[in-house]
Amino acid sequence: MHNNPERLTQSGEPMQQPMQQSQQQSQANNAIVLKYINTPLGKMIAGATDDGLACLLFTDVAKLNAVLKRIGQHTGTTPLSQPLSQSTSTHHPIIERTEQQLDEYFAGKRTAFDIPLAALGTDFQQASWQYLQSIPYGHTSTYQAQANALNRCKAVRAVANANAKNPIGIIVPCHRVIGSNGKLTGYAGGLDRKAALLELESANQ
Repeated sequence: MHNNPERLTQSGEPMQQPMQQSQQQSQANNAIVLKYINTPLGKMIAGATDDGLACLLFTDVAKLNAVLKRIGQHTGTTPLSQPLSQSTSTHHPIIERTEQQLDEYFAGKRTAFDIPLAALGTDFQQASWQYLQSIPYGHTSTYQAQANALNRCKAVRAVANANAKNPIGIIVPCHRVIGSNGKLTGYAGGLDRKAALLELESANQ
């Protein structure tokens, strides 16, 4: 699980004046570092800035490009448009920590993560994702319970949409939310992966 990451930075103007240099340095300091991470359920892309982990998604999810574009716009860095290069040797401590903790999670040795997060979203999305992090390992909740907890009891569909836009899979565990009838629904990574994650947690709690 140790592929090389790629730091994606926006090409800037020549640094001839102090103000230009300051802006470009600030932008470079918060550039997004992207890395492929192999997991038992498929390849993921982890993305981190100096603020924290910004995304962790399976590479085949439909929202991946939109998430990376949003992060690029926020950080002033070039969004991903081609598969990641394997040729660079840049490292990022948050990416390395994420990879290590995912290894432990899939080995059944970790039930909680302690990685700083920097997901981008609206206030409602942030509140929805915060709720997801409160669901204990090995347990599930429902979209209705989530809506109730947010004091938006009639906003089940809005909650489901917010969960669908969660850019940090597994660590922000949207896979732990199921339908009120107990059925698995609505996981961007696919229902087979959702079932596998829940089975893993049930077996190791």
